[in-house]
Formats: sequence, structure tokens, C-alpha cells
Amino acid sequence: MKLAPLVETSERVRAASGRREKIGLLAETLRAAGPADVGLAVSYLTGRLPQGRIGVGPAMLRDSHPGEAATVSTLVLRDLDRAFADVASTAGSASVESRKRLLRDLLARGMPEEQRFVTALLFGELRQGANEGIMVEAIAKAAEVPAAAVRRSAMLSGDLSEVAGAAFSGGEAELAGFGLRLFRPVQPMLASPASSPEDAMARLDEAAVELKLDGARVQVHKAGADVRVFSRRLRDVTPSVPELVEAVATLPIDELVLDGETLALKPDGRPHPFQATMRRFGRKLDVSALRAELPLSSFFFDCLYADGDTLIDHPTGRRLEVLESAVPPGLLVRRELARGPADVSALLAIARGSGHEGVMVKDLAASYAAGRRGKSWLKLKPAHTLDLVVLAAEWGHGRRKGWLSNLHLGARDPVGGGFVMLGKTFKGLTDELLAWQTDALQRIEVARDRYTVYVEPRLVVEIAFNEIQESPRYPGGLALRFARVRAYRPEKSAEDADTIDTVRAIHAAGP
Repeated sequence: MKLAPLVETSERVRAASGRREKIGLLAETLRAAGPADVGLAVSYLTGRLPQGRIGVGPAMLRDSHPGEAATVSTLVLRDLDRAFADVASTAGSASVESRKRLLRDLLARGMPEEQRFVTALLFGELRQGANEGIMVEAIAKAAEVPAAAVRRSAMLSGDLSEVAGAAFSGGEAELAGFGLRLFRPVQPMLASPASSPEDAMARLDEAAVELKLDGARVQVHKAGADVRVFSRRLRDVTPSVPELVEAVATLPIDELVLDGETLALKPDGRPHPFQATMRRFGRKLDVSALRAELPLSSFFFDCLYADGDTLIDHPTGRRLEVLESAVPPGLLVRRELARGPADVSALLAIARGSGHEGVMVKDLAASYAAGRRGKSWLKLKPAHTLDLVVLAAEWGHGRRKGWLSNLHLGARDPVGGGFVMLGKTFKGLTDELLAWQTDALQRIEVARDRYTVYVEPRLVVEIAFNEIQESPRYPGGLALRFARVRAYRPEKSAEDADTIDTVRAIHAAGP
């Protein structure tokens, strides 16, 4: 398939205002791609490279631009795939120039709109509104299979491109072949916010309430003595968490997939700040020394698989029974049966008293909706917080001169794509965080003026705030009041950020 129709579709989807129209445009293009190229089409239209990040930053891309564009398009999707694979695999002393040459040759073959598309794709800025939910519907429409079958297969495989290829080549029968496999992680189930214990229990019938730990989300797979640990973003982080591997390796059950949190605790059992946990999590060097200084503790709250039995379609109550039979109490998140708001309030008080951020309230009848933020898991935290994306940062003044300080914050727009700015904040930033973010933000810089550095919308930061108020100053008409930084969340991607719909719902609910 040629690149040109894909670029045209991207522009038309960006301009489309309705979900149904977006789905129709995408489905038409996927049909044109056919079984041979549909996987690449899905990948590029959702703004992802099959190779992942290939080490191309703004400076390299700027130096690689050919200066002029082709007048007739000759690029096909497989040209991009080969070029990106070559760039990713090029190493050695002359690799920088070699990578630039590969990119220059690729871009020189593209028309201006194709060059812009490739640049946005490499920067992770292809925000035309073709998010995964819309793409699932488009694949289903194009392949004439049920959307539920596509959604389930994507949940289990973690690769929408692979699912699209299966839907086109074998239809619903081939999609049925996707199942939970050991050592292939699935997207974690996510929670929606609740405003109070009364609000949470009004939405659920029979529920469990458990401590909400502010750690790093982990999915642990075990087959005999082989244990591997995956992050929230499905990266293999096994080498960085040896104590977690050792704890699970000793469990008497042979095959397991567990969902939980790992975090650093103080000697009195209270949690260290989240940033301390992240010093350990994902670290590949000096693990032994850091382990002695900052040991990690792990606690599990769900079981997705046990000795050949896939549990994700079972109700929460059944999964918890299996979990408690396989994992000793010392490795379990504290949990109580919630018969009413008073039970939720009681554990919430315990959570706050022991330094944890709140509680989770879970529907005991619900299945495990991997990768989805449904209504059967509710999170309750006394302080309002949102996970937002950093869009830009302003240079500081006075004591903060030379540091990027005032952050521009955006919520994800699930319909139109991109991010909706909700305000700025410089509060809650320690000197250590200021130094870190000044370096980190300049690494993903896309433009700057005298006062501000604009960045790829990639970094997620947890923001606490007092309330959401109406504001004509920002495009969404809303702004955060008394916003302050709680922590950067490197384990989350921009797609995990809270949406503008969530912000509107919080505002509508009032103080």
C-alpha cells in the first residue's frame, strides 16, 4: 500500500468531528491495505512504530531533512518499515551519520504532507484521534467481525497490528485463537475515580475494598522456576526486581500470572515517596547495591491465570479465591468485604493512617477487563489528583533561574486527539525534580521561544488540585485551581493520562 492514502486518511480523521465518521474513514483505508499491509496501516494510523522508539530525536531529524520534497509520491508502507528497522539496528562509531542518511533518503522520496506525517510519527505526535478504541471498531468494520472479538484479542495479545492481521486473514475463527499465554503480558485493568465511599457503594452491589498502594504496577508470570516481571507498560523489568522474583519463585503453584504492586517501604512499614520506588524499578545497573539500600516489597491483588486455567473471564470473587490459595497473606494487599460506605470509610482511614494514598473498591461479580478503565474498579483518594501530560515548561526566575519550572499541563482528548490544556504549575517541585525535569524535557524538545520550551507530549505527571473551575483562558473552558506536582509517573504513557471527559465529570460533580 502506498503511503499517500494513509496520510490523506490521517488528515480526514483529524478533521472529522464524530466517532462514527472516524471509524468509517479508517475502515475504508484498512480494507484498501488488505491482509498484507493492514498491520502496518494500523500501527502508523495509531501513531506507533512496530519497532518502538528507534532513537531519533529532534536534532537528528532536523539534520536529516532533505530540504526539498518529491513532487510525486513513490513511498509505500513497507519502505517506511524497512527504513525504521534499519535506523533502529544501526550501531557503531559512525551510526549517527548512517542513521541521518537513512532518514534523509526516506524523507527525500516523500511529498511535503508525507514528510510531515513521518516526522509526526517519529516524534509520537500523530494526534488525529485514531485512538485504540476507535481503531478496534474500525478493524471490526473493515474485516466484518464482531468488535468484541477484536477487543478481546487485542486485550490478550497487547498488539493491535497482530490482531488486525488475524482478523483479515482468518476472521472471527482466527481471533478466537488468541488466549492468555505465559510470558506474554496483557494490558492491566484500570480504575475510574469515585468521589466518596457513598458514591462508590452506590455504583456497586457486592464489593471488596482494599488498600491502594502508591507503587509500581507489576504483572508477574511464573512457569516452574522461571519468573518474569512486566511493568504497567508491558516492559520486561525482571532484572531490576530480584526480591520479587525470589518471592514468587518459591510459591507452591507451578504456573501463575499475578497482578500487583511493588514499592519501597520504610522500616516502620510506611511507604517511601513514589520517586524512591522508581529509583529501583526498571534499573539495570547497581541493582544489588540499591537493593540493600532500598529494598522492594510486593503485594498482589489479582490472579489472571493458574495452572492452565485462564481466569480473566471469571468474576473477581473467584479470582480472589484462587489468589488467596496460591499466595501467602504476607504477599497480599489488605482487603475487606464492603457491605456499605462505612466499611469503605474504615479501610480508607487505615490507608491514610499508614501512609497509603487511598482504597480501591471492586465489584466482586466483574470479570478482568484488561486495558480498560471501567466502572467495576473504583479508586478513592481523599485528595483530588489527575495524571496529566506535560506540554511545555517555562524557564524559572530568581532562585529557579536556569531551570525549567512552570509546567503546562494537558488532559487527553479521546475524541479529537491531542491534549487539552488545563493550566500551569510550578508548585511541589523539589530542587532534585527541577534538575531532573530540566534535563528530561530538553531531551524531548520540539520547539522553544524566549520563555518556553515545548515538548513531545510524552511525560505523565500526577497533579493534586483543590478544585476545577471554569476558565475562558483555556480551550477546554476549565482550569485546575491550586495545582501542584505530586510525582512524575514514568511507568505510565501519554495514553494512560486522564481524559478531558474525566475532568469535566469532576467539575460537574462539584466540590
